[in-house]
Amino acid sequence: MNDETQKRLIVDQFTRQAAPFAEFRAHSAEDSMALVREVAQIGPGDRVLDLACGPGLVACDFAAHALHVVGLDLTPAMIDQARALQQSKGLENLAWHVGDVDALPFDAASFSVAFTRYSFHHLLEPAKALAEMVRVTEPGGRVVVVDVYSSSPEQGEAYDRAERLRDPSHVRALGLGELTSLFVRAGLTGPSIVFYKLDVDLDSLLAASFPEPGAADEVRSLFAEDLGRDRLGVNARRDEHGAIQFSFPLAVLVGRKLAA
Repeated sequence: MNDETQKRLIVDQFTRQAAPFAEFRAHSAEDSMALVREVAQIGPGDRVLDLACGPGLVACDFAAHALHVVGLDLTPAMIDQARALQQSKGLENLAWHVGDVDALPFDAASFSVAFTRYSFHHLLEPAKALAEMVRVTEPGGRVVVVDVYSSSPEQGEAYDRAERLRDPSHVRALGLGELTSLFVRAGLTGPSIVFYKLDVDLDSLLAASFPEPGAADEVRSLFAEDLGRDRLGVNARRDEHGAIQFSFPLAVLVGRKLAA
């Protein structure tokens, strides 16, 4: 698959997912929002860029604590959702752009924080996006990536298979070593890493997704087979009602841009 095909796939998936993604409660869970905001050290003087901002959930959260926030996403329908959320919250210190993370329409050193959540696993070349994040961050500023990660090649392969069935725009979950190496090669310090888990209900997530016909049942089968085995690395389990729950393993990586 080439980059343009992948981008068309992303726009197709997230045009359809725009409203369900915005309404899916796990994506705006208060505890995980607070954790990410605190690890990123968002403060009143910060000018923040939120890449692949989706429906603006994090951007609007950050805007309540920062000087100014810019959200950028490849999918126009997501930006429409973000503008609606901004209006509902009465926030004025936000701006929105439809654009590509590989070619940001901003000058160098424009932001004190460049941030992205849940995007790298959709990218064929995440190093390109990270390089752009570094370029638009001022010296001494923070670059923050939040994403799912794999713990071994075998676990990653199993997870990626299931996730691509659920969301065909998924490419792969990077390993922690890969993520760390990306930061180092991009000229960033660290990174420091904080972990958390995002608990979700499988059927609720599938209802907010747009898999190919028949793929949702295949995903359910894969998760049912993984109960008590955890080859997917997501601690699949049944709740008291028999529904399958699982937890996305997530990492928050923070690096600083070195002074020139």
